[in-house]
Amino acid sequence: MLVWQRPPWDEPDAPLAYSILHEDEDLFGVAKPCGLPTLPGGGFLEHTLLALVRKIHPEANPLHRLGRGTSGVVLFARTARASSGICAAWRRKEVTKIYRGLASGCPAEDNFIIEAPIGPVPHPKIGTVNAVCPDGKLALSRVRVLERRGGASLLEIGIETGRPHQIRIHLSFAGYPLVGDRLYAAGGTIKDPETLPGDTGYHLHAERLCFSHPATGLPFEIRCPPPPELALRW
Repeated sequence: MLVWQRPPWDEPDAPLAYSILHEDEDLFGVAKPCGLPTLPGGGFLEHTLLALVRKIHPEANPLHRLGRGTSGVVLFARTARASSGICAAWRRKEVTKIYRGLASGCPAEDNFIIEAPIGPVPHPKIGTVNAVCPDGKLALSRVRVLERRGGASLLEIGIETGRPHQIRIHLSFAGYPLVGDRLYAAGGTIKDPETLPGDTGYHLHAERLCFSHPATGLPFEIRCPPPPELALRW
């Protein structure tokens, strides 16, 4: 018999504190901090939101995910009823997802729609990464300007599709990449091939989720206040 004593798992550091936004028998909504991965991957195992939440609710399953550098609302299902109900509502596009982002540049219009297909493109370090791609999947984002701040703009973004890194890709495609985003350049292409999708530094926050509660069928909203840099100044 061969026995291997595996060395301890050495994970990258990550913020390990989160806030509870809502808790009932079916749902558990939390505020994920920037820098904490939602799910295991990329060297992260225990330093993930899923691992932390399951210390309190072992039955919890995430209903969606946020990028490591994105803060805000993450919703977990605690029951099969909640999981099936919310997932079905997502497929029917009955879940509203609203984000805030700080983007480079100042759009001329106060409201505009971004439609650009998203799919895999080559990346020298990890094989492929999602970006604007002619053969990609349909994606739609609705953008509203909340404030213009000189060379930057505070934006509210609603997404009707949930493609990976959709907001980062769409805003860069439109010419307004998120402030601090080292991966995506204006036009929706890759700017720095050394940067990985999970690298942090950009300013994006999942502010609220609106849906029908799976237990009552009544309208329900979970809201997470934005960090100071994404708060309105007036």
